[in-house]
Amino acid sequence: MGKEKAKSGPLARRPDNSAFKQQRLPAWSPMLTANTVLPFFYLLALICMLLGVWLLITVQGTKEIKMDYTTAGTCDRCYDKRKDASKAAQTCSCTVVLSITEALKGDVFFYYGLQNFHQNLRRYMDSRDDAQMVGRKKNLKSPSSYCQPFTHNQDGVPIAPCGAVANSIFNDSFTLTYHGSGSSSRPVPLLRGGITWYTDKNIKFRNPKTENLTLAQVFEGTAPPPYWQKPVYDLDLIDPSNNGFINDDLIVWMREAAFPNFKKLYGVLYRSSEPFIDGLPAGNYSIDISYNFPVQYFRGKKEIILTTLTWFGGQNHFLPIAYLVTSSLILLIAIILTVVWWKFGKDGKNMEE
Repeated sequence: MGKEKAKSGPLARRPDNSAFKQQRLPAWSPMLTANTVLPFFYLLALICMLLGVWLLITVQGTKEIKMDYTTAGTCDRCYDKRKDASKAAQTCSCTVVLSITEALKGDVFFYYGLQNFHQNLRRYMDSRDDAQMVGRKKNLKSPSSYCQPFTHNQDGVPIAPCGAVANSIFNDSFTLTYHGSGSSSRPVPLLRGGITWYTDKNIKFRNPKTENLTLAQVFEGTAPPPYWQKPVYDLDLIDPSNNGFINDDLIVWMREAAFPNFKKLYGVLYRSSEPFIDGLPAGNYSIDISYNFPVQYFRGKKEIILTTLTWFGGQNHFLPIAYLVTSSLILLIAIILTVVWWKFGKDGKNMEE
């Protein structure tokens, strides 16, 4: 009876007499002293400084050319034309001239950039139907309520793709021409496909199953977004396989930017023939632009960006500067601690307590 009472009494809650439960396992408790902490601070400052300098040199190895074409060249008339909403469906073309003083060697990437366009606005980011974009036929004819007010057009026809993100797609197009010596000029070949992430192209964005139907028949009974000039199944007239929800330009746009000033990939230089085998040669270039995207409503600007890349990416100075600033702060703290220790704690009297 006594043993049974012991098992059910306070002793039953006592941990077992083991090294783990009684916390008798061997442990190491470091003594943090100035002699051990201060060298660590200086070493950490040195590492951050070396990383910052290395990344800064790497970033400086890239070459980037930016051009604001909002009202440049002959685009000023297109800019004024886009102020009138009644003329939004009318096409407008313009040309800007670009001079490259130093050759861009290696792979050259063509970006378009927008300023003051807030793709990170929450209501804007939620205005999409991912189930529709993955190819579910149910959502094709019954878009998600998140797409409001871009679920149906004025005639009550469901919109595909629905939502504010798809409706505001960047729809300017560019043709880059190189003007060599003399009167010769050659169009610069750009690869317009393969500019998306693999997971986006093959997992997150899929067309509905065709079942021996054409893409136009699959999307029959749907309407393009209000600001679109073409239906989703006819976005690319050159490559029919690049139409529908797997269109590269659409996928690139649907990946929202985190900041109001951003750039998105438009194409990559196709280095297959002279004089573009080694990259873009120095010289004069002209860019013919199909000017469709209005920016005056949000006081924005449009840019063309030509850049080379390294393993670190494009010309982004944020991380190198962050490392250098962190190194400076750590070094400053280390110096302050060293001075304090030298004046007040070097004799070790503060350790006697």
